[in-house]
Amino acid sequence: LELGAGDVLTAAPLRIDERVLHFLTGVDYLDDRLQGLVHRVGAEDSLPPSHLALARRLATEWAGASPDRPRPILQLRDGDAEERRAVAAAVSALLGLQLHALRPADLPASAAERDALARLWQREAVLSRSALLVEADETEPEAARGLLPFLETVGGLILVNRREPLPLSRRAVLRFDVTRPNAAEQRALWDEALGPISAQLNGQLDRVLAQFNLGARGIRAAGTELALAANAVTHAAASACRRRGDESLTSVSTNPVTHPAASAPVVETTSTPAAPSALAARLWEICCARTRPRLDDLAQRLRPVAAWDDLVLPEEQRRVLREITAQVRQRFKVYETWGFAAKGARGLGLSALFAGPSGTGKTMAAEVLAAELQLDLYRIDLSAVVSKYIGETEKNLRRIFDAAEDSGVILLFDEADALFGKRSEVRDSHDRYANVEISYLLQRVEAYRGLAILTTNQKSAVDHAFLRRLRFVVQFPFPDAPQRAEIWRRIFPGATPTEGVEPLKLAALNVPGGNIRNVALNAAFLAADEGQPVRMTHLLRAARSECAKLEKPLTEAETKGWV
Repeated sequence: LELGAGDVLTAAPLRIDERVLHFLTGVDYLDDRLQGLVHRVGAEDSLPPSHLALARRLATEWAGASPDRPRPILQLRDGDAEERRAVAAAVSALLGLQLHALRPADLPASAAERDALARLWQREAVLSRSALLVEADETEPEAARGLLPFLETVGGLILVNRREPLPLSRRAVLRFDVTRPNAAEQRALWDEALGPISAQLNGQLDRVLAQFNLGARGIRAAGTELALAANAVTHAAASACRRRGDESLTSVSTNPVTHPAASAPVVETTSTPAAPSALAARLWEICCARTRPRLDDLAQRLRPVAAWDDLVLPEEQRRVLREITAQVRQRFKVYETWGFAAKGARGLGLSALFAGPSGTGKTMAAEVLAAELQLDLYRIDLSAVVSKYIGETEKNLRRIFDAAEDSGVILLFDEADALFGKRSEVRDSHDRYANVEISYLLQRVEAYRGLAILTTNQKSAVDHAFLRRLRFVVQFPFPDAPQRAEIWRRIFPGATPTEGVEPLKLAALNVPGGNIRNVALNAAFLAADEGQPVRMTHLLRAARSECAKLEKPLTEAETKGWV
């Protein structure tokens, strides 16, 4: 009730709030003052068993809290934000409530306005039987200052979607971790999402399960996309048969078959379905595409173009690289089927150190592995990761590793000694926090389920604790003369016109493969500008420029017989 204007208190009119009036007359709607601040969150049709069990536990904890003191806040941590939101919606549904979400950035700046909003929501929660989900996972410091006082005062069922702890003094906080569905649950979700297509993959689904760690919503969306793609391929094949006049090979039924994962009906045909290899390849591409957006904002994606034939290395190093690819491919069998993951999660991360002089093929080797495994390769930009502010470097690294966990992409830490250097003796606060950063990296690299590659020109500068946790260490040697000759034979693309190029003579130039590529590329530009094929004269001029850049003398013995 609001007190209107009047000469005396007893004669002042009383006015009922419009929202209360409409509620009493049976008109139910969200208060206009909350429009734009909160939005409705719908419940998922089904949850994985582990998430449903967690939702029931949260509902029980909150319903069983003592009514004599403020009800605790339920904080959801870890896992994907969408999965945490789905669990929060399930908790609300179990308690007979509808869920609304609020962003901390939308909270008023002044304390009086925040208190008014808290009272307004508390009344709305009673009238419409609602719960509030505060989406505070990536809260800015300015918004965080108003978030904590708001949570201290607001009533009703409050769930907070946030990884960082909530330092509340006057209200209890119950923290729960929302983990990804386990391997068996993901298999069941894939079978449900793919429907009859699952049987057509001929066991290739195990490879997808081993590589991608998608949640329930991501799996359903991927299943829908694959079903639509398979349907389009089938219809294209049927149309091609009709254009050839071979009507006997295809007959389209008039009864559409609705795929469980697709919103559009799938038309049943008797034409040959898409090949299992094509379906598996398309599913792999869909999963890669669905996991890219989060990482594209945090790291640089490299398009791998190098193949095994482009890599000139001794046989021992090539053998180790092939062992790395084998371990990435067989992780699911060894960890899940053979039970190594059940004995502990420590040490299951797959990491490798590529050490050697600059230009010896470390980055190219990472590209070769990415192309062989059909995985995205992301190079971590250290300038965007390392921050002078305390704790910011760890947050940046956490975002990268968390985003990469879904797809198990290959993470490339170029010049890793800048970030993975040796821990030093603590003389001041800067040393202490630098050591904290390195310790955090140790934990994340060891726990990362994908392949993390570190490259360095100075192996001795890398912390020994990293070396112990690395699964592989590959030493890239400076190429000898036969290896340099082999690099020269492979350096020019097939479409490049050459004339009189002699790899054996060029191999006398004592530079690694990276510099050889620079020489070949500069020589190609010189030849193209003159309208001629690449000749030894162009290579000599390019070699002189490259050595001048390196401040390296170009001896007569290295260029003997070139021209």
